[in-house]
This record gives sequence, structure tokens and C-alpha cells, in this order.
Amino acid sequence: MVTSVILILLGIGLPFGYYYLNRNPEFGGKIDSIELKLLSKSPHWKHDTFENLSKTTMDVNLRSMPGLIKERFQGRKLRDPKQDLPIVPFDAEYFRKGDIPKFIWYGHSVLLLQINKINILIDPMFGSDASPVGPLRTRRFSRNTLDLIESLPPINAILLTHDHYDHLDFLSMDMLKSKVSTFFVPLGVGRHLKRWGIQEESITEFDWWQEQTLFGLHFVFTPSRHFSGRGPFDRSKSLWGGWIIGSELHKLYWSGDGGYDTHFKTIGEKFGPFDWGFMECGQYNQRWHQIHMDPEEAVLAAVEAKVTLAIPVHWGAFSLALHHWKDPIDRFVSEAQLKNQGYLTPKPGEIVIKGQIQVLPWWEEFE
Repeated sequence: MVTSVILILLGIGLPFGYYYLNRNPEFGGKIDSIELKLLSKSPHWKHDTFENLSKTTMDVNLRSMPGLIKERFQGRKLRDPKQDLPIVPFDAEYFRKGDIPKFIWYGHSVLLLQINKINILIDPMFGSDASPVGPLRTRRFSRNTLDLIESLPPINAILLTHDHYDHLDFLSMDMLKSKVSTFFVPLGVGRHLKRWGIQEESITEFDWWQEQTLFGLHFVFTPSRHFSGRGPFDRSKSLWGGWIIGSELHKLYWSGDGGYDTHFKTIGEKFGPFDWGFMECGQYNQRWHQIHMDPEEAVLAAVEAKVTLAIPVHWGAFSLALHHWKDPIDRFVSEAQLKNQGYLTPKPGEIVIKGQIQVLPWWEEFE
């Protein structure tokens, strides 16, 4: 009897799952044999997946999942702000003014950067939900963020760090694809963009340490300690990492998602110092400590990467872990002060110009 019920459920569930995966564009593109052959040429492709520089594991499995889900529901009120976090309206005239580098952080890992008058978007996830295809939704702390895309200035290039939903959003890319002609992405991520109607000739895929000069700027794709995947069958079938963007006078480092490892010191020695360093700081937990830094490690990473001013990112928009929403920024600031590491704490949507020191604790106004 039990066997019959299981077979019936499989008979119903498997076709439905196959239909859902193929009909839902959020999952992105499927990997095929041709792409697998190309990806396998990377020195970081081993045992049919991409691997980190150091052995990396997570203490999350089927046995621990029920308890993790229970914790997620029980502490929700502490992990989300009690009111929506406002985003400073875009000031187009101020953003165009002058040729000094400037940036806007829109919460989590969304960054609008201008350097040498070139406008770059990094991980433009403006959507309202970081779990768009799962049973558990992850609402953004701010409202109507997709509308921000309409106010953006002309964008020269989009840079992606990896294909997780809180960094690569179908609705955002669907609105942006007609406005941008250049997409720099990790190996394997291009298949998602192509499924969403972005022309292949607009997409350049990067392996770790690959470099390219465009718009008078130098781009380097750097390692991070993380993983990738948008569905049940593509885990680590695309690469992940961070970015260095530089000109003759200015240079910045975007760490990308990932746990602490030796690559920060390598990056600092090889490419530093950096004017700005955008350091992943948030969504950490002891269970997945090797793929997400805690705030103290984020400061250490900034020190080792030779960052002049560190900006904590990957917080302030979604609750993807079990900590209080203010925990990342409070701990980061305390550790930066202890280690004499320069830092900035801009409001979401605020324009920050190079040379400007913005360290006001704006988050203390919210519960």
C-alpha cells in the first residue's frame, strides 16, 4: 500500500516538477552537453562542478532542515525591521555632475557605480522577493524597488557575481535588458541571460583571474568561496566570484558572496590598494560559515585586501539567515573601529562621492 502511494505521488509530482522547471523563466537556462564541455576546460571545474580554492562544506541537510525552517519562522519579527526601510530618491542631476567616482548602494548587493563617467550596475536585484520560486517567501525590507529601474541613468554595463536569486533577478533583468549592451558574468551564468532574451554577443563570461579592458576601465574577475545554482539540478554548474574595477586613478574591489579564505590576501598583494572595498557582510550562520563571512571576518578581509574605505553589503534588504537585521552593520562598525579600518555606512539610495566620508548610523532610527 505504501509503495503504491509513493509511486502515485511520484507519478504526479515528477511530471508537474518537470513542467514547472521548464515553464518558469525564473529558473533560467538549462545546461546542455555543449556548454558542459566548454565549462570543463576551466581549471576550477572538477568532478562535474566548479569547486572553491579550499574545501568547502555546509552543515545543512535533510535531517537539519525541519529545525532550520522552524527557527526561520519563530524569529521572523526580530530579523525584519518593523517598518519599511526608505530609499533615498535618485538625484539625476547630482549624479551626472562632475567626473569624480561615485556610487549608490540600494540595499543587499545592488550597486550603481560611476567611474570615468561610465555607469555600471552590479548584481541589480531590484525585485521584491529573494525566494521567487520556493514555498517560503523572502520579502524585501523596502517597497516598490523595481520602480527604481525607471529612474536609473543610462547603464554602460552590468556585472554579475553569481546566479543566486538574491543577486540575479528575472524581473529586474527583463526590465534592464533593453537598456544595457554589455554584460560581464561568471562562467555558465550567460545561459540564464540568453533564456531571458539577452543577445549572446552582449555577454562575456569570465573565469577567475580573467581580465578585460573596456570603456577605458580594467575589469578582473576574482575568486570567492561560495557556490551557485537556481534549481535542483544545477548546483555549482556556474561560477561565482568578485570584481575589481579600475582606471589610472581609481580602483575598487567588490568581494562577492563567500566565506573567508586566502584569496583576500592574494587580491590585496596583487591588485591593492583599493579606494573602496564592498565587503559581503550579512546572511551568515554557523551552519554555513564557510560560504558567508561574519562581520569580523568581513573587516579582516578588507584589511587583507588593502581596502582604504570598506562598505558592508549583503545586508539591509532581505532576511536570509537567522540573525537580527541590524547585527551585520553593528558588528562590522565595531570591528572596523577596533581594527582602525576605514569604512562608510551610506543610506540605501544615497549618492556617495569619492573623498566623502559618510558614517552616520542611519539604521538606528529604525526598529
